[in-house]
Amino acid sequence: MILFPGLIFLAVIAGCAALYFWQAPRKMQSKINALMPAPEQNQWCKTVARFLAPLAKLSTPTGEQENAEIHAKFTSAGFSHGDVHLLFFSAKTLLPLIFAGLAYCILDLKTNLNGFKLANSVLLAATVGWYLPNGILNWTMRQRQREVFVAFPDVADLLLVCIEAGLGIDAALNMVAKEIHRTSTIMAEELHLTNLAVRAGGNRETALQQLAARTGVEEILAFATMLTQAEAHGASIGESVRNFSSDLRHQRQLRAEILAEKLPTKMLFPLVFFIFPSVLLVMLGPAAIKLIRTLSALTH
Repeated sequence: MILFPGLIFLAVIAGCAALYFWQAPRKMQSKINALMPAPEQNQWCKTVARFLAPLAKLSTPTGEQENAEIHAKFTSAGFSHGDVHLLFFSAKTLLPLIFAGLAYCILDLKTNLNGFKLANSVLLAATVGWYLPNGILNWTMRQRQREVFVAFPDVADLLLVCIEAGLGIDAALNMVAKEIHRTSTIMAEELHLTNLAVRAGGNRETALQQLAARTGVEEILAFATMLTQAEAHGASIGESVRNFSSDLRHQRQLRAEILAEKLPTKMLFPLVFFIFPSVLLVMLGPAAIKLIRTLSALTH
C-alpha cells in the first residue's frame, strides 16, 4: 500500500533535483556568460523547455496528421510560442500521474475501498488528467473562434466604409485593424499580422488564407476567396464586400435562430427534474399534509 506513494515521492524529488542541476550553470559557463552580452531569449524559458522535452516525448503522437491537427489547434487557440507543444504534451504526461497519485492517497486514507474499486477510481483520475489538456485547448480554441466570428461582421462593415471612402484594400485593412482594437483585441492582432505579411512582400491572397488558417473560422476563408475572385474578374470590391457583409449578418441571425429553437429541448431536463418537482411540492404539499391528518384522525 505504501509503495505507490513512495514512488511518486521519489519521482518528484528526482524531478526537482534534475531541474536544479540543469538550471545551475557551471563556473566556467558562468564566467563566459558574464563576459558575453545577455541573450535575447529568456534563459529561464530555455531551461524549462529543456526540462520538459523528455516528458513531452512520452505523449507526443508519432503520426504526421495528428501532429498537424494539434498544431492547427494551437494556432487557432492563439498559442503561437514555439515551445507550447512541450508544455502541452508534458502536461499530458504528468497530469495522469499526479491525478492518479492524489486519488490513491485520498481514497486510501479517507475511505475503505477494496482493491478493484480503488484501482478503477485511480484509473478514472488518470484518464481525467490525460484528457484535461485537450479539454482546455478545445475550450480556448472555441472561445477565440467565437470572438472572431462575432467581431468579423463589424470588420466587414468597417472595410466597406473605408473602401467606399476611396482607400485601397491594403490601406483599408490597416485602418480596420486600428479601429477594431476597441471591440476585439484578437481580431485586431490577426489583421495586424496579415498587414505585416503583405508589407513584407507576400501575396494578399496568401496572407488572407493564412489569416483563415490561424483563426479556423470558415467565414474568413470565404472572405479571402471572395476578394480574390473579385480582383480576378474585375468586379467592384465595394459591392462584393457589401453583399458579403449582408450574407454574413444573415448567417449570424440564422445561427441565433437555430440556438433559440434548441432552447426548449435543452430546458426540458431542468424543467422535469428541478422546476416541476418544486412546483408540485408547493401546490400539492399542503393538500397532502391535510389529507394525511384527516386520514390519521379517521383511523383513531
